Amino acid sequence: MSERLDETVALVTGASSGIGAATARELAGLGARVALVARRGDRLAALAEELPGEALVIEADVTDEAAARAAVAQAVERFGRLDTVIANAGVMLLGPVEGAPVEEWQRMVNVNLLGLLYTAHAALPHLLEAASGPPREVADLVLISSVAGRVTRNGSAVYNLTKHGVGAFGDALRQEVTGRHVRVSVMEPGATDTELPGHNRPEVLKNLQGRFSGVERLLAEDIADAIGYVVTRPRRVAVNEVLIRPTEQEG
Repeated sequence: MSERLDETVALVTGASSGIGAATARELAGLGARVALVARRGDRLAALAEELPGEALVIEADVTDEAAARAAVAQAVERFGRLDTVIANAGVMLLGPVEGAPVEEWQRMVNVNLLGLLYTAHAALPHLLEAASGPPREVADLVLISSVAGRVTRNGSAVYNLTKHGVGAFGDALRQEVTGRHVRVSVMEPGATDTELPGHNRPEVLKNLQGRFSGVERLLAEDIADAIGYVVTRPRRVAVNEVLIRPTEQEG
């Protein structure tokens, strides 16, 4: 049976669309007060209006270390604690290594790795504090990776690099803090119907659409549902890794 998240506080990065927005809705529905973090403040404000509980809009770019730390601090100042963090902000920019625009690599490293690291580092003291007492005596850090953190593909080299890094960081951090009841979980979605692919160059996007043309993609709500499951387990249960693909996706 799932536990509720009443009297707890969650922070979600990349909350303005896709998996982040769906997860914010899921956690709010479970009773958490939610801090919504992303660059698009107008979207966050609209999302906050529809959530059932109290929400805080924080317009921030987590690739800026100071901004990531300030976002966490603002959430704790407003709500007094932090129990659940979903490090979801990410970009997927695909294509061959040969002739690749290096600025795309820099963007992925900045968002997928550094933004996640800054968020996790700033949040960790607060998660440890929350795990040491009521109401749940456990806290959760969920890192959003990808099937690309498990399986490499031609044309996905640097995205693979960043998402494999998320998995490695998550498992090492898990070992560091699990004895103090901070659970670190890595979520690895397959093809999901979000805005993420739309950031690619047109020629890359065409190839990507062809690859999954016969696959019924996951919805952002499917991933949010899985995240909701992970963070509502009893204190004794840690779900460290979830690989979730569309039924028709082979690899």
